[in-house]
Amino acid sequence: MKRHLLSAADLTRDDAELVLTTAAELRSLADRPIKKLPALRGRTVVNLFFEDSTRTRISFEAAAKRLSADVINFAAKGSSLSKGESLKDTALTLEAMGADAVVIRHSASGAPHRLAHSGWVRSSVVNAGDGTHEHPTQALLDAFTLWRHLGESKPSGLEGRRVAIVGDVLHSRVARSNALLLQTLGVDVTLVGPPTLLPVGVESWGVDTSYDLDAVLPKVDAVMMLRVQRERMQGGFFPTPREYSRRYGLDGRRMATLQDHTIVMHPGPMVRGMEITADVADSDRSVIVEQVTNGVAVRMAVLYLLLGGSENPE
Repeated sequence: MKRHLLSAADLTRDDAELVLTTAAELRSLADRPIKKLPALRGRTVVNLFFEDSTRTRISFEAAAKRLSADVINFAAKGSSLSKGESLKDTALTLEAMGADAVVIRHSASGAPHRLAHSGWVRSSVVNAGDGTHEHPTQALLDAFTLWRHLGESKPSGLEGRRVAIVGDVLHSRVARSNALLLQTLGVDVTLVGPPTLLPVGVESWGVDTSYDLDAVLPKVDAVMMLRVQRERMQGGFFPTPREYSRRYGLDGRRMATLQDHTIVMHPGPMVRGMEITADVADSDRSVIVEQVTNGVAVRMAVLYLLLGGSENPE
């Protein structure tokens, strides 16, 4: 792997499969009474979050601690950042503290790239979500979840599988990273949503697109629902929430049209009743809670490999 993980495009197929197979070994820790390895003892991981987060921040913290790393959680609220301190000065502070890895989430697209290539820090930088750009570790944990349910003995078993990503693709960094990574792994991806919520130039992504959810659902092996990010919208992207749910929400009627093996995914947080109904979110087809568990294992694998771990963490 490269020194940083900034984009799903940074990962070759071999890189992605190495992360997934390493995560598979590390996931077994979740079932042990003592969930720790000494692999990163003496290393320091800083979680630098300029945006609110629950799952991602806690997941990275749990991942680092299970590898015995020292963890510093640095939130913008309540820090000098709220007083106007620049990203550069914050980075220099982290460098002075001896950070080995910086996990950054930022509202500005490109902020992790700026940090990684500025020369301000010598540590590895992991993009935990930047604006509407990317969220590569979410794509990795989604691919890992797909592999556990749909693949064979190796991640290459995902070749030829079909995944639909449904909803607010325009504002979704998860959709962008998944489109890149799943194609790298040989998965056929279809983006589904109203025309107003599909990005300009989406045809250059190399994926299929559709405005008709009902036509796509019976053909896919997994359906990934996305939250409508109202906080990033300044205009009317659809008539009403009720109309959006009618056209693009996953409910029990639509779930009944899925193939027997098809799984339902969501990166969270969910808005129950909007893009997904409660009966679908809580159904046997749903792997949404499992995605959270898998996220810890995948982020352990990423930190382990970036900070110089061998291919066999055991």
